[in-house]
Amino acid sequence: MGSATTQALAATTKALDAASGVDLDVAGELFAAARAVGDSSQLSGALADSAAPVDARRQVVTAVFGPSFAPATVSLLTTAVEQRWSRASDLVDGIEELAVRAAAVAEPTADVEEELFRFSRTVAENSELELALGSRLGDASAKATLVHTLLDGRASAATALIAASLAQQPRERRIRQLLSRATRLVADQRGRTVATVFAAAPLSTAQVDRLATSLSQRYGKKVSLNTVVDPTVVGGLRVQIADDVIDASVSARLADLRQRLAG
Repeated sequence: MGSATTQALAATTKALDAASGVDLDVAGELFAAARAVGDSSQLSGALADSAAPVDARRQVVTAVFGPSFAPATVSLLTTAVEQRWSRASDLVDGIEELAVRAAAVAEPTADVEEELFRFSRTVAENSELELALGSRLGDASAKATLVHTLLDGRASAATALIAASLAQQPRERRIRQLLSRATRLVADQRGRTVATVFAAAPLSTAQVDRLATSLSQRYGKKVSLNTVVDPTVVGGLRVQIADDVIDASVSARLADLRQRLAG
């Protein structure tokens, strides 16, 4: 990610934090805008062209999205196009990120992180489902319908919106990667970071609480845990937070021992 895009994302996130009237309709419109911009090289080029006057970019947003989108959505999109992006595709990703964050804002009490994580595990464990959602040949609306059907009664409206929207616009990305990224974005929007814990057996509530407290102290931010039962761990734990991996599993220690014995 280029420095221009990093600064642009910070600006759009700040604008979202200061915005009022952000609901699921706004989040849905932002996802729709991301699809529209991503599907049109002409539109993405016009909106992401830093050489074009800022007023011209604002006018494009007003002309294309103003007649049908809520004022809050148009305002956020205007902030996005006012920024300088390293690449045109980064603008599309930035609007999509804004949509995910908006969905998190719209339903602050919903456990969106946990629900997205569980759905990503369902996808990972079902190759046919992953193929259906990830195929470039599949109909976008059919993918959205499938996600809503699977999550109906099992997840919040915010989670269903995020998962269905991402399935409609993979842009050469795997659905599991999109869901994982969305989980991290939701956590970040709520001032947390996400740790994935691999254990040989389910952890007790006390173990989860102790581990979450320890990791929060280590990283200086509240850490929420997603647990995956993985028999190959054998014993102990393997914890992944972003690019950091803390491997205190028995399998890791055995592998290290074998390596040392082998010389």
